[in-house]
Amino acid sequence: MNISLELMLQLCIIIPFLATFSIVASRRYPNLRESVTLSTCIVLIFLVVTLYQGLSSGKSISAYWWELLPGLTISFDIEPLGMLFALVASFLWLVTTCYAIGYMRSHQEKNQTRFYMCFAVAIGAVMGLAFSANLFTLFIFYEVLTLSTYPLVTHAGTEKAKKGGRTYLGILLTTSIVFFLLAIVSTWLVAGTLDFKPGGIFADNVDKVIASTLLVLFIFGIGKAAIMPFHRWLPAAMVAPTPVSSLLHAVAVVKAGVFTVLKVCTFIFGLDLLAQLPSTQFLLYLAGASVLLASLVAMRQDNLKARLAYSTVSQLGYVTIGALLATSSGVIGSAMHIAMHAFGKITLFFCAGAILVTLHKSKISEMRGIGLQMPITMIAFFIASLSIIGVPPTGGTWSKWYLMMGTIETEQFVLMVILMLSSLLNIAYLLPIPFHAFFPKLISFKTSDKLSGTTNITEESLPSFEIKEAPLPSLIAIVITTLGCLTLFIYPQPLFDLASAILTGRE
Repeated sequence: MNISLELMLQLCIIIPFLATFSIVASRRYPNLRESVTLSTCIVLIFLVVTLYQGLSSGKSISAYWWELLPGLTISFDIEPLGMLFALVASFLWLVTTCYAIGYMRSHQEKNQTRFYMCFAVAIGAVMGLAFSANLFTLFIFYEVLTLSTYPLVTHAGTEKAKKGGRTYLGILLTTSIVFFLLAIVSTWLVAGTLDFKPGGIFADNVDKVIASTLLVLFIFGIGKAAIMPFHRWLPAAMVAPTPVSSLLHAVAVVKAGVFTVLKVCTFIFGLDLLAQLPSTQFLLYLAGASVLLASLVAMRQDNLKARLAYSTVSQLGYVTIGALLATSSGVIGSAMHIAMHAFGKITLFFCAGAILVTLHKSKISEMRGIGLQMPITMIAFFIASLSIIGVPPTGGTWSKWYLMMGTIETEQFVLMVILMLSSLLNIAYLLPIPFHAFFPKLISFKTSDKLSGTTNITEESLPSFEIKEAPLPSLIAIVITTLGCLTLFIYPQPLFDLASAILTGRE
């Protein structure tokens, strides 16, 4: 039976939502429940890859659902940026599910059915957001993503988790309603349309003050991009289990934020108009400040997940900077960084969860010597750290290269220095962790024997040499994403082709 590409596009959005019913129905049978989740992941990957092949062959793929008002529709269209996001999200959903099976069972987490159900809804929302043909459709799925991930943040049910969830939901909903929705309504009034269009939708004679104001509203309204001062939801959400943190930081939420920023800059404003707006420079420096300040805060965190959370705030600033540079190099760098950061950061969070489940350690100060116990995990942590830093042989090299090229082309030398300093700070707060894990320092200290009156010099003993890695499903996921960091350096061409095709809208 031949299925049209248009139907496949709609199935990408519908199937994850439908899977929630099967997940709930099989809640008494964990193996069946997780088999349903894995099967849905595989089907989704097949559909997305097939759509990618259709896009690569030059086919136009779109779908229409419903018209609320004239010109205000729920409709979908596939273009290279959305395709890139969908490929990354669908693949990492499968990997994260594999990881979650090992983590959730080993950690004996409660409410696992709710976890897998909300996870499926979140990925369905991501697919709808990635393939949105207009701002109205994007906004609907953007909000569905926020609401579906709230139960994941509060998964533990503790007072701390509930407080983190309130911060998460409060900031994201407030920025959406106060800024993002206002920007969308104003754009419709000014431009007469909300449809995404290569080169932008505003007329050549649009008032620059109005357009500048709209740009500020969009950047502040897209709270998931975590630009300062609207970033606190992200560290607050770290109370969630590690698979949820991985979802937030690599697969869905923050990537939805920076994807939306890049989509708005490219398809609503257009690079030509963006380069002329007075507010662009202000927002560039704000994003640069987010990059630098978040890196400095990350260095002060002893909790590993907190350090990685502030690192994410910093790395998201890279994508925002690339989008606002309004050059082809900046757009390519931003788009590639969505994928490069996804693989690097999800690996780091996977490793953090593996350490917690296996050794029950969450503080960096407690992790000296653990490389002798968890060598595979800490080697993966080291490779993923290199990718976040942006050095060979990891994929992060290419995205940071194009972002640096964008700053040079636009003569934004202050931003170039900020990106360089940020990479040095990445080294300072990431590499000591695997270094001390494999090369722990021996600490000498004195102990007094009051009975004999003697003083003995002893040394802190090294951790046990017994190798004790994470549960096998989690370890497999860590190895896969680590290999992804290396593969994206060796073979970045498909990703580069998609990123390069964004400005034309088709490959």
